[in-house]
Amino acid sequence: MSTTPEHDKRIAEMKFFSVYPHYVNKVTKNGRTIEELHTVIEWLTGFNEAKLQKLITEQVTFETFFKRATLNPNTSLIKGVICGYRIEDIQTPLTKQVRYLDKLIEELARGRKMEKILRVK
Repeated sequence: MSTTPEHDKRIAEMKFFSVYPHYVNKVTKNGRTIEELHTVIEWLTGFNEAKLQKLITEQVTFETFFKRATLNPNTSLIKGVICGYRIEDIQTPLTKQVRYLDKLIEELARGRKMEKILRVK
């Protein structure tokens, strides 16, 4: 299943701050912590907690969020299906990056060990 230009545009324009509380709810209702969530986000993007809070305060879009990020070189190890899309098949870089984040958060919420989520070899 490939993404459409409309889908990609909607993802790019979505505000990170509006989705972040959903990430928090998803992980905490499944017994994980906000600190673990921040660890996962920092692993993927390089944003520490202070930088993450600044981006939330600025109400940046996902496009800006990922433009400012320094992606982890091991992102290619993130595979699987999220939101009905196989990550490996997504062609639009930004959409793929957002789905990387979604996949990591899903793994965290499902109780996967942190070493596995962070692709520690």
